[in-house]
Amino acid sequence: MSVDLRLVAGRVAGGDVAAFRPIVDHTRVPLYRLAARLCGNLADAEDALQDAYASAFRALSDGRYDGRAKIETWLYRIVTNACVDLLRKRKERPAEDTREPRFDGLVRAEARVALTELDAMLKSLQPQDRAALVLVTVEGLSAKEAAEALGCTEGALEQRLVRARAALRTKTEAGEVSDGRA
Repeated sequence: MSVDLRLVAGRVAGGDVAAFRPIVDHTRVPLYRLAARLCGNLADAEDALQDAYASAFRALSDGRYDGRAKIETWLYRIVTNACVDLLRKRKERPAEDTREPRFDGLVRAEARVALTELDAMLKSLQPQDRAALVLVTVEGLSAKEAAEALGCTEGALEQRLVRARAALRTKTEAGEVSDGRA
């Protein structure tokens, strides 16, 4: 069953609070995956996604969604911004804060290991460079969609991708990438 998210967004803007649920149901899996890949751990991904949905709901309710971008692209931008903010704050958080989310049955052990390895590779990148790389390379967004999600031009996106790939290549060649396990 296909859901026209623009129509649903219009209902939310018109005061139908319950209409936000289909938006969450339709986008939760890809946005959670994006948040996990950007944040590098599931607890932070849950926090960022919850903040992003709250922001999106407020924006829709206040009529701040202008309809120029697809709802999904607009939500990618909100989630990306929430994750980038969280990554910036993470630098201030003590290293021993290693919360794990409650087990929800959606994430297998192999996925947790893969996420840990991906985070180890990406943690040295600037948050915006990390976001650009994940959106294009991992999530498969087009350059135009990723640029919209990051609120930048396609040229700026390409610069972020070049910078991120060069940094990863340098670290990989130097043998500096590890998952932090003994």
